[in-house]
Amino acid sequence: MAILERGAPARPEPIRHRRSKPKASAVQTVQKVSAVGEIKKWSRGYVRRHPIAALETVGGQAVLGLRAIQYLIIDICTLKFPFVEFIRQSAFMASASAMPTVFVAVPIGMTLSIQFALLAGQVGATSMAGAASGLAVIRQGAPMVAALLMASAAGSAVCADLGSRKIRDEIDAMEVMGLSVIRRLVVPRLAAAVLVGVSLTGVVCFVGFFSGYLFNTFVQNGTPGTFVSTFASFATVGDFYLTMIKAIVFGAIVAIVACHKGLNTRGGPAGVANSVNATVVASIILLMVVNVGFTQLYVLLFPRTGF
Repeated sequence: MAILERGAPARPEPIRHRRSKPKASAVQTVQKVSAVGEIKKWSRGYVRRHPIAALETVGGQAVLGLRAIQYLIIDICTLKFPFVEFIRQSAFMASASAMPTVFVAVPIGMTLSIQFALLAGQVGATSMAGAASGLAVIRQGAPMVAALLMASAAGSAVCADLGSRKIRDEIDAMEVMGLSVIRRLVVPRLAAAVLVGVSLTGVVCFVGFFSGYLFNTFVQNGTPGTFVSTFASFATVGDFYLTMIKAIVFGAIVAIVACHKGLNTRGGPAGVANSVNATVVASIILLMVVNVGFTQLYVLLFPRTGF
């Protein structure tokens, strides 16, 4: 038996079919197809969700703004307005926005002076450079520059402050204790933003006009008397009223958007960063849209027959 076992032919081993590895190009194609599918899926969901989310955000900001203005009037009339918090917030917003606003107002005035001087020279009306640049600074430049710097510096800081309180559950604790979050936190910041916005707009008007005057006089060899006299001839009190109304509305918009984003922060520290980013972007877009509306409404209500 041993001999037979030794001489017996060995059993053939079963043939194992080895699966060949897919080529790299095939794997990349599958990954690309899956990535494209994910992008399409996310895009469809975003398109469906975005209008609803936008309406909810705008509606929440409108309700918050109306309630804040209502409480502001009531608290001032009943002498319950938190003046200490109002002064603290005003000082903080002014310190955060004043110097950047001044540094931006100087090149804005010079740039407008350069552009309008070139345009006036092409049409043979160099004496109108003062009126054109001055009116551009007061009507458009001053309120927009002040509002944009407010949104970038003060608005982001307000949103970060309220967002940090939200993720630490301080806002919920205030509501549990029966304290009004709008009266304690939103109303003083709204009043401070309006006050600082009006003040910064006045600063930008002066700095922008003065920088344009100096640039036109000493760099472009303009006549000082002509620059001032043409501006005085075409500027009206209505332009000043329009600028102040814009400053008040823009300051309120910055405060409401910042407070709304901060009070609706979710997701921990990363959520605070996202809220700050959304505050700056939403404020700038809303300010641009409202500025266009104000400008067009002013032109329709107070048309000018000539320039």
